[in-house]
Amino acid sequence: MQKNILHLDLDTFFVSCERLIDSRLQKKPLLVGGTGDRGVVAACSYETRRFGVHSGMSMKIAKRLCPEAITIRGNTSTYSKYSNIVTEIIKEKVPLFEKASIDEFYADLTGMDAFFGSYKYASELRQRIIKESGLPISFGMSQNKIVSKVATGEAKPNNQLLINAGFEKDFLAPLSIRKIPSVGNKTYQILRNLGVDKVKVIQEMPLEMMISVLGANGKTIWKRANGIDNPPIIAFHERKSLSTERTYNKDTIDMVKLKATLFAMAENLAYQLRKGDKLTGTLSVKIRYSDFNTYSKQIKIPYTSADHIIIPAVLELFKKLYQRRLLIRLVGVKVSDIVSGNYQINLFDDTEQMLDLYNAMDTVRNKYGELSIMRASSMGAKSIGRFSNPFNGEPPLVLAHRKQ
Repeated sequence: MQKNILHLDLDTFFVSCERLIDSRLQKKPLLVGGTGDRGVVAACSYETRRFGVHSGMSMKIAKRLCPEAITIRGNTSTYSKYSNIVTEIIKEKVPLFEKASIDEFYADLTGMDAFFGSYKYASELRQRIIKESGLPISFGMSQNKIVSKVATGEAKPNNQLLINAGFEKDFLAPLSIRKIPSVGNKTYQILRNLGVDKVKVIQEMPLEMMISVLGANGKTIWKRANGIDNPPIIAFHERKSLSTERTYNKDTIDMVKLKATLFAMAENLAYQLRKGDKLTGTLSVKIRYSDFNTYSKQIKIPYTSADHIIIPAVLELFKKLYQRRLLIRLVGVKVSDIVSGNYQINLFDDTEQMLDLYNAMDTVRNKYGELSIMRASSMGAKSIGRFSNPFNGEPPLVLAHRKQ
């Protein structure tokens, strides 16, 4: 049976949400992201792109390129709300779908031609999303996820494109190699140095040559260029790690501030683990100095979700990692090697009072929000927290560093 894979992408999603809330922003150059000197562009309107602005760019540079642009900090909960509206529509109409990000979806419409017509069904689904959410959305449809994703990019803005079976190579051939998912800046430079600029050139290259130049990634790119890469639809994303980072508005060496941030991060991650009935077996800490050099250190620990184990381990990792005595730009904490399970009581170290304290604190957080109760050591970093369940099967909420 011929496969029909649909890729849906909400156009400049954060920008579109802001315009839905405030119609005065329509057709005006708009930047969404961090508004400080260290801010990053999470999304930008098409009006700003002709000036060279793109998502993931420093907000400072973006405003220099397009000084007339309106800058909005953005609101995570607002974007999650509109994303959920679209998700519910797709869930109702499609038997199998994957939410790849907050604004991007894949759906398997295979077999629907026998009853309705896959392309017609996809078109009606798109119109329903536009009508009920008020947001512009584009789609591409073909035999596999990769070609469909590229087709969506070519259909934008607010349009749709069907690539019929057998025409995948012809569709991809004239496109820039940048259009192939997994071709980043580094890979692009390597291929350009070889004289490769269009997908057609990769299609004509032997597979062995691509592997010799790019290793295993060369095989993936070659298959994608030929329209024969067929990754599956992933209906549920199992989180293997959880992390949080903080970039300071001003580089700092203030140990009180740094330790308060790390303390709050570790405390919050431990709470998220308990909330999801998860345990972690690996902790890591990351720091970025003012010269942009980045270092990290990790440690294996017995599986746990307890604050009194995770927090001291994180602070000790930082103590071992911070050796250069330079100003720090960014700190981050990550828990990985995550498995399902509840915290096991340590017969020698744990007390009934400590376990009761965790239960009481978590009960307050579950009822009144994550920031409703915290240790005094975390008070200097109030804004660290999450606004959704990280173990609900959806992909991480990405706000920046992603070209939309």
